[in-house]
Amino acid sequence: MVTENQTLQTHWNNASDLIDRWLEDRRELLSMYCELTEITDFSEAGSNHSEELKLFCEMMVDYASAGHFEIFDYLNQEGALFNDKSGLKKGDELIKKIQPSTELILDFNEKYLITDDLESLVIDLASIGETLAKRFDQEDTLIDVLHSSHVGKLLNEP
Repeated sequence: MVTENQTLQTHWNNASDLIDRWLEDRRELLSMYCELTEITDFSEAGSNHSEELKLFCEMMVDYASAGHFEIFDYLNQEGALFNDKSGLKKGDELIKKIQPSTELILDFNEKYLITDDLESLVIDLASIGETLAKRFDQEDTLIDVLHSSHVGKLLNEP
């Protein structure tokens, strides 16, 4: 028979693995973002900047989708398993703060999937960079609230 503590430990370990993979995706997204921001002229003949931008957009949408449809749900499940009412409440507030950044990500993606006009891209990249930075801070807080904070409960269990 699996004890409650074993169930909590298993869920926490699975969440850690899931979060680690997601944060690796974040690092890749940031790397792609940095590469794009180093480009000063997106109209260079013979460049594949449009392709690089499309890959960045895909990765950004995949990252945001994984957050909303996988990570955030899993963190909420963990909060419920640990009966962490205050964490769940704060987590819900954080997810609501994160949501507008998802809309901005989708808008950016939509704009650059349908156009090859990269004239405003430098400005738009700066803006989406600020959006991502704020989102990453909020996501890190969400992970602290609904995951990292539970490690102490696991260690204190008999």
